[in-house]
Amino acid sequence: MSAEPELDRIRAEYARRERALDPAFYDLDRPANLFMRHGQERALAALLGPGGLKGQRLLDVGCGAGWWLSDLQRLGAPADRLAGLDLDPARVAEARQRVPAAELVAGDAAHLPWPDDRFDLVSQFTVFSSILDPGLQEAVAGEMRRVLRPGGRVIWCDFFVDNPRNRAVRGVGRRRLEALFPGFSLRLRRVTLAPPLARLIAPRAWPLARLIESTGLLNTHYMGLLEAPGP
Repeated sequence: MSAEPELDRIRAEYARRERALDPAFYDLDRPANLFMRHGQERALAALLGPGGLKGQRLLDVGCGAGWWLSDLQRLGAPADRLAGLDLDPARVAEARQRVPAAELVAGDAAHLPWPDDRFDLVSQFTVFSSILDPGLQEAVAGEMRRVLRPGGRVIWCDFFVDNPRNRAVRGVGRRRLEALFPGFSLRLRRVTLAPPLARLIAPRAWPLARLIESTGLLNTHYMGLLEAPGP
């Protein structure tokens, strides 16, 4: 079955968001966006531990404009061992400006242009929740597993709940995650205060937003490390 209809839908959704949203909607100079990113970065750093990315070869699937690649570099990933792929060539061009030493490619994640066992880590940040077709999800996960070395790790950050205001995304729960990455061990943390609440509270009362987020009760994302079986 061809993935093209789903890829075309995703491209159309990219275009719709660009038309509908303020270009600065996700900028980190907005307090709520900075708040959400800080929470995700803290959780990732805690999962990785000291020196967790030192010397590692890493691929970011759905790298967008390279913001997370830049963050992963700050967390210790060597610039010349970073790679990324995105469906949107314009975003890849922007990522090249942000992380010029990285190997960056425009293409679809169901056909990764790297050999088997190439990477120590493969990351994805809110890619799978944007793929509504189960077959394409499985194809992308299969490619991530293929290019990951035995015993390597997947960095996972994505919604585990649906967004009732946005039918173009769908949460990925633990059971689905286990099916996509069979045999992997999962370490998951609930992160990210629900974005509508973060946008309401964080600009007015950052400590209160931190307190609510720390309970996990109103959080919407998993940040996790998925470890592949060894050789």
